[in-house]
Amino acid sequence: MIVSFQVEAVAYDRFMGRYSSPLAPSFADFAGIVKGIRVLDVGCGPGALTDELVRRAGQTSVAAVDPTQSFIAAVQEHHPQVDVRRSSAEQIPFEDDTFDATLAQLVVHFMEDPVVGLREMARVTVRHGTVAACVWDHGSGGGPLSIFWQAAHVLDGYVRDESQLPGARQGHLGRLFRDSGLESVEEALLAVSVEHVSFDDWWEPYVLGVGPAGKYVQGLDGAGRSQLREQCRRMLPKAPFTLTAEAWAARGLA
Repeated sequence: MIVSFQVEAVAYDRFMGRYSSPLAPSFADFAGIVKGIRVLDVGCGPGALTDELVRRAGQTSVAAVDPTQSFIAAVQEHHPQVDVRRSSAEQIPFEDDTFDATLAQLVVHFMEDPVVGLREMARVTVRHGTVAACVWDHGSGGGPLSIFWQAAHVLDGYVRDESQLPGARQGHLGRLFRDSGLESVEEALLAVSVEHVSFDDWWEPYVLGVGPAGKYVQGLDGAGRSQLREQCRRMLPKAPFTLTAEAWAARGLA
């Protein structure tokens, strides 16, 4: 399954939406999403990629799945004509050959079994249709959470970051695509730049408990949290500052 984020949609948006929303157009370009095709968003979250797919293909041509009920509700509220269903990536509730393209933005690294999830994405995609995914470059320190995890490592050399998650390092996402049986696999590195008006603007979403980073912060006591906060402050540029984040992307034919 895709890891279910037990947080409200607004919390996820404040934490990751600031990076995933500007990433969506580049990812949709990479996947070749245009008007007139039927497309599925796997692990849609609160709808950063879904928004972009709707802009390109229209609500009635877009479907989405996610295991988190609050995310599903958020997408349904914004796009009432999108077919949104609650499900894991390994058991997508659509028939074979339903979509022209199936996408997963910032999802593969949270699948319980990425190869099975990608095979399911291929199953619901028409023959020679496009399957595409992207994952932050946590492995090389190019993701949007890199400074946070670097600061955590300074204070705790045994901290477990996200660098070893599936698809989060060069070449690994493409390998997962080939292992899942996808053909004509191509890879690219996508980048987004996000401005933060203050340190607090950058830091505050980390205390909301979203994802591995948020859970790590919540597991610290008050002193530990303050130490991490100040270590991050020392490592970041003086505000306002712009962070550039990179994501590995792969696409293949079903």
